[in-house]
Amino acid sequence: MQTIAERTKSPEEIAPLKGQDLLATIHSPTDVKALSVEQLPDLAEAIREFLIDSVSKTGGHLAPNLGTVELTIALHRVFNSLEDKIVWDVGAQAYPHKILTGRREQFHTLRKFHGISGFPRRSESPHDHFGTGHSSTSISVALGMALARDLKGETCNVMAAIGDGGLTGGVALEGLNHAGRLDTNFLVILNDNAMAISPNLGGWASYLNRIITGQVYNRFSEELEKILLRIPAIGEWVQKGALKLAEVCKGLMIPGLLFEELGFRYFGPIDGHDLKALVDTFENVRQLKGPILVHVLTEKGRGYKPAESDPTTYHGLSAFDRVTGQIVKRPGWTYTSVFGKTVCRMAEKNPDVTAITAAMAPGTGLVEFSERFPERFFDVAIAEQHAVDLAAGLAVNGKRPVVAIYSTFLQRAFDQVYHDVCIENLPVIFAMDRAGVIGADGATHQGLYDIAFLRSMPNMVLCAPSNERELVQMLWTGLAHNGPFAVRYPRIFGTGVAWEPEEPPLPIGKGDVLHEGTRLAILALGTMVEFARETAALLASSGLDPTVVNMRFVKPLDRDLLRQLAQTHTHFVTYEDHVLDGGFGGAVCEALEDEGLHDISVMRLGLPDRVIEHGSREEIFGEYGLLPSQVAPRVSRFVLNARFAY
Repeated sequence: MQTIAERTKSPEEIAPLKGQDLLATIHSPTDVKALSVEQLPDLAEAIREFLIDSVSKTGGHLAPNLGTVELTIALHRVFNSLEDKIVWDVGAQAYPHKILTGRREQFHTLRKFHGISGFPRRSESPHDHFGTGHSSTSISVALGMALARDLKGETCNVMAAIGDGGLTGGVALEGLNHAGRLDTNFLVILNDNAMAISPNLGGWASYLNRIITGQVYNRFSEELEKILLRIPAIGEWVQKGALKLAEVCKGLMIPGLLFEELGFRYFGPIDGHDLKALVDTFENVRQLKGPILVHVLTEKGRGYKPAESDPTTYHGLSAFDRVTGQIVKRPGWTYTSVFGKTVCRMAEKNPDVTAITAAMAPGTGLVEFSERFPERFFDVAIAEQHAVDLAAGLAVNGKRPVVAIYSTFLQRAFDQVYHDVCIENLPVIFAMDRAGVIGADGATHQGLYDIAFLRSMPNMVLCAPSNERELVQMLWTGLAHNGPFAVRYPRIFGTGVAWEPEEPPLPIGKGDVLHEGTRLAILALGTMVEFARETAALLASSGLDPTVVNMRFVKPLDRDLLRQLAQTHTHFVTYEDHVLDGGFGGAVCEALEDEGLHDISVMRLGLPDRVIEHGSREEIFGEYGLLPSQVAPRVSRFVLNARFAY
């Protein structure tokens, strides 16, 4: 295999190249620096074509990456990403960065099992200085890097690249507030495309729009400076007066000047698709001292008509036809779509029902609700902590809020769930989408920790449906319950069972015996109930006839059922789509200990205590021995030989 040095072409050889031939010469940011300025737009178009073609096959985040192509080229043109540190907020816009830092030839493995991640990962490349996946963290992390640099006496550049949607997250504002008070060299790049996943709402969106419409200030300031400099012997007092006049004009023409009030030197707005303007700006600001914010305007989905016209749909998607833009959709109901229909019926029947999302209305299935009940729908932007506290305020004043948040994002509001909902014992329903193994989005998005942190909270009811109908039943159970209620469900299609958007509630804390056997009981939760059925069928061939139980509730756990099973069974197997530490199996073991049922041998099946990377659900379950074909022989050996198996 050729080395990078052997594959590198001379400037004379590169000069006539276009399109994918030009892109093929880029193996590292050093190759970007070797191009002429005139070649950079050709490189940008080649990257776009490559992205559209690649993502159409693998799926992934398309629209945000199409919007950051020129920005990424400019950053790698000006800075040295092995020494200078770029922290990409969320990371869903970092595909061009991956392409320019030596991972183009691996792009066919994007988000695939054991392939490259859809987000920056430190373990993947020395150019990835921090692993990201959740929004709004980049400013605080990059500021910490900058302060560490100062303490070590280093001189590298440190920068955070954050989208305007990311600024709606409270931690980003905390980072800005701190950075502006410090005399440290630090660059924030605001990628403003007026969107997170959906169009941005609220005060930040309005403020940034006013800045954009206030660009006349920048032109006025430049012209004023030119005029004053033409006056002979201008004198120090005129200079000072001119500066004061400029500041007055600035305050009139750009409402708020919030960034400068926070302590940043503000530059922009700049056309995020004008490579020369971007390169010139970054060349200039890298010489300046102190905290700086460069405001860049980009178009989400740029260069691909379907993504330009519908950037929300093309934010993150599965494989699609790149010619027509048509997304391959399979028939059937996902748990997300079942939730969306059900919450609309709940709102029809109960005028107190409200719905809250943190910038994820399409992803959580709340688009129909937002259209049918706009006065009862609240999109709080990327602000999960605020979403939970907003729900607490609605609930304490007589409303019945349903907070639809991905499992991995509810982690960000741990304190609010406990402090403001559970202590107050308020009737808030937490609809936790993307629970369990999430698949291609990988480590930062796996919903494998919600049971552990929610079952520890007082007053909380926690459950998981095994099919679509049970999800509907659990949502109506939550509406009837006068306290905190959480239901976790995965990002998959349901089993195909018949359901209606209104189903009778379930008795809280009661499981359901699906098959009565002997000796061995498999206690399953949520989607693992189907795995338990398959495992039981496989075990039948070896002479075992296990009881199969759909436990439904983690908290309160059905201890009556456990006691009954303990009278006729000697072995329990727990089966869950969650990490074992603090999970459902642990809850069962704790209950057996509390009840003095020490003679039951227990085997827990779940995910181990490690970072679970990306891959399909089947691949990940297979990796950790959780598929029924893998579980059945383990269970057979357990019944014959083991007392406790973990």
